[in-house]
Amino acid sequence: GAHGGGAFSGKDPTKVDRSAAYAARWIAKSLVHAKLARRCLVQVSYAIGVAEPLSVFVDSYGTSEMSNKELLEVVKKNFDLRPGCILRDLDLLRPIYSKTACYGHFGRSEPEFTWEQPRELKM
Repeated sequence: GAHGGGAFSGKDPTKVDRSAAYAARWIAKSLVHAKLARRCLVQVSYAIGVAEPLSVFVDSYGTSEMSNKELLEVVKKNFDLRPGCILRDLDLLRPIYSKTACYGHFGRSEPEFTWEQPRELKM
């Protein structure tokens, strides 16, 4: 995956750079887990003072039987990407971040890393 270089550095989870990076990972893992794609990139962009993302982009790298537009509709149906909803849905206000200092943020199996647990998707 890819994220902005400063997405995690010194930021608490109320900063959308950090929480949206976790949400994008969660969405991509959920799409792959549901076998809607073998690979997936999810990009989200925000503007200051605007709750809804300005843009949500999904790219399956050609590994899905669905179009990227159809995958985006699945995302919109299953995930609320407003910052407060990301905090709630991933339970990000818990004191879990010291564990990310060693071995990183992604690819972890600990239950604290809620973004690593795929959501069951409604089609």
